[in-house]
Amino acid sequence: MEFKLLAEVCEKLEKTTKRNMMIAIVSEFLRKLSEEEIKPAVLMMLGRALPKYDPRDLNVSWATLSKVIKRLAGTHWLDFHQAFRSTGDIGAAVQAVLERKRMENRQSALFEKPLTILEVERILESIAEVKGEGAREKKDRLLEGLFGRATPLEAKYLTKIIIGEMRTGFQESLMESAVAETFSIPLKDIQMASMVTGDVSEVAYLCKKYGKNGIANLGFKIFRPVKPMLAQMATNLKEVFEEHGGKTALEYKMDGARVQIHLSSGEVRIFSRRLTDVTKSLPEIVDLVRNEVNVKEAILEGEVIAVGGDSKPMPFQYLMRRFKRVHEIERIAKDIPVELYLFDILYLDGENTIKIHYAERREMLREVAGNIPLTKQIVTSSLKEAEDFLKAAVEEGHEGLMAKKLDSPYTPGVRGKYWFKVKEVLPPLDLVIVAAEYGYGRRRRWLSDYYLAARCGDRFEIVGKTFKGLTDDEMEEITKRLKEIAIREEGNRVIVMPKIVVEVAYNEIQKSPKYESGMALRFARIIRIRDDKAPEEADTIDTLRKIYESQFLRKSKRAY
Repeated sequence: MEFKLLAEVCEKLEKTTKRNMMIAIVSEFLRKLSEEEIKPAVLMMLGRALPKYDPRDLNVSWATLSKVIKRLAGTHWLDFHQAFRSTGDIGAAVQAVLERKRMENRQSALFEKPLTILEVERILESIAEVKGEGAREKKDRLLEGLFGRATPLEAKYLTKIIIGEMRTGFQESLMESAVAETFSIPLKDIQMASMVTGDVSEVAYLCKKYGKNGIANLGFKIFRPVKPMLAQMATNLKEVFEEHGGKTALEYKMDGARVQIHLSSGEVRIFSRRLTDVTKSLPEIVDLVRNEVNVKEAILEGEVIAVGGDSKPMPFQYLMRRFKRVHEIERIAKDIPVELYLFDILYLDGENTIKIHYAERREMLREVAGNIPLTKQIVTSSLKEAEDFLKAAVEEGHEGLMAKKLDSPYTPGVRGKYWFKVKEVLPPLDLVIVAAEYGYGRRRRWLSDYYLAARCGDRFEIVGKTFKGLTDDEMEEITKRLKEIAIREEGNRVIVMPKIVVEVAYNEIQKSPKYESGMALRFARIIRIRDDKAPEEADTIDTLRKIYESQFLRKSKRAY
């Protein structure tokens, strides 16, 4: 199938707001695809070049891609800015500048061989596999060859796929509904299969090839990461006890990075919270698991923390340096040592354990963990004991507590009330940087005033601005990264793609006419850069609104 048909489907989705109509459009398209085409097509419609779990990475920045586009279009940076201002979308801006060039070369365009979905898949995989000396030049040539054959509409969606910014409003949950409709399979079965495999494109392929039988008894696959179970934020410990029936298990919530560890016959691979392979960055954790976990196969969950000379947790940003490094690991491992604490087990020697109660899973984990410590835990019915435990966690340098219902199953990819996050202060927010300004004085060299935004459907709405929280080294590093994803400049301000997630502390949320959201963070400050989180995992405007309303209720009570 020609790639232009996929681009046309994406164009229809972009112009459609009705959920059922979007599902129908995609379902009709999926029926026309072959077995080989359906997996890459599903990924591309979701704005992905590769599956989340794939250890390969395109490693193509917007700066690199924009140079290729400008070279092909024979246009100036200013022309692209003007196109972006008129469209408000990077892909549409690429389409606009290439359409002008296409008009000039209409005759030659008639003789170009159309791109197919499988060709685009092969080229993107080739880009991801380029390594070593001259890699950048090879990637440039592959990109130029790909975009040189693309129509302006195809180029629009190729851009969105490569930078991971589809923004058609068609999210993964809708894709699950479309797959269910395409193959006449109950949505709950598709959702469970997607949770277990961690990849809805794989589910679509299995349904295409085998029908309902393809996912009927689907189990976990070692080295195929599973979507992690998620927790809700609790406003206080009293809420936790009410939801968990008066008794709960409390664990330290560490200031580290969540990891999923897969073990099979001595081979160990480690995946981040975003399901990316980080095995090479953590060789000492690989050795620890291999030596201590004495089972044939297992999928374990834990938290990796960086520790200082005082054995206390180091700031999160130090840990992120480890996760980004694949070279000179021995040297950085000495500077930033890490420790592993386990907290759950999802799979053991051929059996899924996710339906087993949490308390039983914890005991199973204890039996197989060897000398690897588990997160510190108490099981209690006492509010006073819980409050003391929370205070102890914070004093030891941790974020707070996780509260887990004793009889709860493990629900991959689901956020519910089985698990709660509990912190002493107003819960920090995961927000996205959408623009930045150069600072003043010492900060004049860096983009150091950051506009912070929360998710609102498919958009991001600004809820505050801050220059506080980052070190000089972090400001220098984030300036480089922001320039790579810059869209346009407006005087001292640089508008960027919503790619970088930061964790933000604040004193309170106020009403504000200044921002479209109607809310603003008071005394916002960045706690850390969350490279382990994707923009779609950022907090929503609804979350901010709930926090604001809870503040208002507390203030009202104090007033009376």
